[in-house]
Amino acid sequence: MSMKNKICIVTGSNSGIGKETALALADMDATVVMVVRNKQKGELAQREIEAATGNDKIDLMLCDVSSMKNVREFTANYREKYDKLHVLVNNAGAVFSKRQESEEGYEMSIATNYLGMFMLTHKLIPLLKASAPSRIINLSSGMSKTGNIDFEDLQTTRNYSSMKVYANTKLMVTTYTYALAEKLKGTGVTANVAEPGFVATNLGANTGSLRDKIAFMIVRPMQVSAKKGAETSVWVATAPELEEVSGKTFAKKKEVKSADVSYDQEVQRCLCEETMTLLGLDS
Repeated sequence: MSMKNKICIVTGSNSGIGKETALALADMDATVVMVVRNKQKGELAQREIEAATGNDKIDLMLCDVSSMKNVREFTANYREKYDKLHVLVNNAGAVFSKRQESEEGYEMSIATNYLGMFMLTHKLIPLLKASAPSRIINLSSGMSKTGNIDFEDLQTTRNYSSMKVYANTKLMVTTYTYALAEKLKGTGVTANVAEPGFVATNLGANTGSLRDKIAFMIVRPMQVSAKKGAETSVWVATAPELEEVSGKTFAKKKEVKSADVSYDQEVQRCLCEETMTLLGLDS
């Protein structure tokens, strides 16, 4: 599959699944915009991808997706630099062992895993529509099936548990993606969920907890490689047979069922409305 003349954004692409996704897209001759927090780590990954693929159309742009201010600045900078966007892979994610808040007052798990992705997508939808056919791929997790959307406490101000909150945010990602797919019907823009599986990545690097880091190390032998984990994201982003498929969840390159609540249209509506209010967005 050639992705020549296609422009793709991959968030969190300096390591793990994001890096492997960027590498695969670059190998298909796409123009790849790597969105990372750390310039030094990003530049190293960029050079590695260029060397491995021979593709010199690899751009690096900085953005911390947990910062809505950063996301707004990034999308404005992107639109100044590019007039098209064919693939948006919302890959960035993190786990935090203790509850903490961003500078803007958002709980960090929801900010990193859901709100930043929501804001980024919201700001780039006009460009995606103008570039159609185009695709949005939001990374979720099988853990979303154990999650819960508590509209009375979306930011988990009480009873915080790192992996439970992670599962909650991933359920939000899946639920939102289905609502987005419905909203985008007829525009030529698809929105789907990719679940990479139990992957060996740096997901636990931000926990700040030695206990959690050790736990991630213990399960490492049971995890698949980041390259294997990226296969579904890449497939959903590029497969010709999925050009008009939207509002689905895929794992191991097959459609899978998500949590029952994620299909509830009233929950989808409430989640989108609450998120828009939380982010101060009008429409």
